[in-house]
Amino acid sequence: MLIKFESEAGTLSMFDDVAVPLLKLMGHTGTVPSAILPEDIPAALARLKSAVEAQSAPAGGAGAAKEDKDQGEVPVSLHQRAFPLIELLERAAKQDCEVLWR
Repeated sequence: MLIKFESEAGTLSMFDDVAVPLLKLMGHTGTVPSAILPEDIPAALARLKSAVEAQSAPAGGAGAAKEDKDQGEVPVSLHQRAFPLIELLERAAKQDCEVLWR
């Protein structure tokens, strides 16, 4: 299922298996549909960025990454998955507008 994030700052669609964990990293319950108010965005954004940075360290060392490349599959990092949502939240914070998702 797709989850669509909507705001005056822009729109974004993500699959729910990616979006719900990101919402939970922001400190939200992961409920769909829902929203975040402008005054709550900075704290949620900080939590999301902190969680992404904490999980950016390569798991399994260099050998695991080499093994994945040899098999032709390179996993998508949490940072890459979170990047569009982080950008949307940053724009919404600057424009002082809410972000809704359904």
